[in-house]
Amino acid sequence: MNVSLLTVVIFLPALGALGIALLVPKTNENAIKWIANAIALVDFALSLTLLRGFDSASTQLQHVTKVSWIPQLGVEYFIGIDGISLLLVILTTGLGFIAVLSSWTYIQKRNKEYYATLLLLQTGILGVFVSFDFFLFYVFWEVMLVPMYFLIGVWGSKNRLYAAIKFFLYTLFGSVLMLLGIIALYLANFAETGVYTFNILEFYRLTLSPDLQWWIFLAFFLGFAIKVPMFPFHTWLPDAHVQAPTAASVILAGVLLKMGAYGFLRLSLPILPDATRQFVPMIAVLSIIAIIYGGLVALMQKDWKSLVAYSSVSHMGFITLGIFMLNPIALQGGIFQMLAHGVATGGLFLIVGLIYERMHTREIARFSGLAQVMPVYATLFAILAFASLGMPTLNGFIGEFLVLVGTFQESRQYAFFAVWGVVLAAAYLLWLFQRVMLGEVEDDEIAGLKDLNLREAMTLIPLVVMAIFMGVYPKPFLEMIEQPVNAIIARVRPGYFDGTGVTPPPLPSTPDATTAALPVDANDQLEDLLQQQLGEPDNETDESSEK
Repeated sequence: MNVSLLTVVIFLPALGALGIALLVPKTNENAIKWIANAIALVDFALSLTLLRGFDSASTQLQHVTKVSWIPQLGVEYFIGIDGISLLLVILTTGLGFIAVLSSWTYIQKRNKEYYATLLLLQTGILGVFVSFDFFLFYVFWEVMLVPMYFLIGVWGSKNRLYAAIKFFLYTLFGSVLMLLGIIALYLANFAETGVYTFNILEFYRLTLSPDLQWWIFLAFFLGFAIKVPMFPFHTWLPDAHVQAPTAASVILAGVLLKMGAYGFLRLSLPILPDATRQFVPMIAVLSIIAIIYGGLVALMQKDWKSLVAYSSVSHMGFITLGIFMLNPIALQGGIFQMLAHGVATGGLFLIVGLIYERMHTREIARFSGLAQVMPVYATLFAILAFASLGMPTLNGFIGEFLVLVGTFQESRQYAFFAVWGVVLAAAYLLWLFQRVMLGEVEDDEIAGLKDLNLREAMTLIPLVVMAIFMGVYPKPFLEMIEQPVNAIIARVRPGYFDGTGVTPPPLPSTPDATTAALPVDANDQLEDLLQQQLGEPDNETDESSEK
């Protein structure tokens, strides 16, 4: 079997972690840092090549690899991407590289173990976004827990063990319930078809009773809601963020929280459409509570990092609200907001980490007048803060605007309460900026601070550029997710597009080929090239075109 490009993107960080752990002496810290950064950068570059030849007009999976793994149970190594998965993969590899780069001077102990753990975490998250076998999906879902537990528990702050254990127990509890839901689907599919399979695409066409759907949805809901985290399952998040090292916070906020939202839109909506519609009112209310509650609590924080952590609770509420309004505009807004939140909030955690390295405190009251001594730092902070609060021409505005428009179409009451989250975001972020950046320098230690060096600036500038680009020109991102979104809406709300003139595409189906390491266009080009080199005639019959 040829190793597909997507497989390389997934497992390259894990191979790099293994190489660092086994081959590089722990005393050679510079080599460890350079190797880890090189691996993360190469992985990001390879993920960008997945865009080449990608057909955004199709809902069918591309870059597919499908190989039998445990045939007795119907388990397969089945991976692929559509527009939604591709964007999340690129977000993961991009933030992964920035997280590794940001750790250069922050981590002072056990560098070898730290970088190996950080790279292993990236493999676990990437696997979740590309797996289309439930067994494989669950393996990656659980693998991710262990590296994050150690990143918080070993390299975190004073109360790191408490935060690490709380994170692990919360998410493990949700994962076990999700596993019960997967087993129920597995057995229900066998009862209906007589075939043992964990193929997620086959479950899209499964007919389940409303009662069974309800219970399975509840199991999935608890697993995904804890990961998001939705109110009232959010209490592990502020502790984890405050205690985690900067890189772990960037990954946690930027992509790990998106795994729960991704689970809802990839699994709950298309597999359990009847139950999804029943749970909409409850999830909408919980999302609005999260939006308002997260904003109000953020206003009361005295710690930079804790404020940004509670802002994530609020922003993730917008994402789940957009997903469960069950219309294309809101769902596209929810997915776009997943990307925007990853960029902006990941950048804000870097901002906090950079000042913590200098001052060894995150207490807001200790700071004032930073803009006078660190103008570049203050400028980048301002742009990321405005992106997070949803200012026009920045990425946060596009996602929140689409979510609010889609929500207004379904319920004016929901939209009325949700919009207050935008006001609260402006309040706590502008208050933070005014308190720490403006005013007079009142501390000699602050007066002696140096502005960002080149490496530090390079961790923030790409995120600032992306926040502006996504806000000014969101078209390519929305085009990438439009067809998958329409397919999901057509499944979860039959008849939604009737009379609209829109023909919704089908959900992806299982590919016929056992393996397809290259996208279809690339396979066609390769076959034509081989025919030319071998001097074979170019037969255009149906038989010769089959692969």
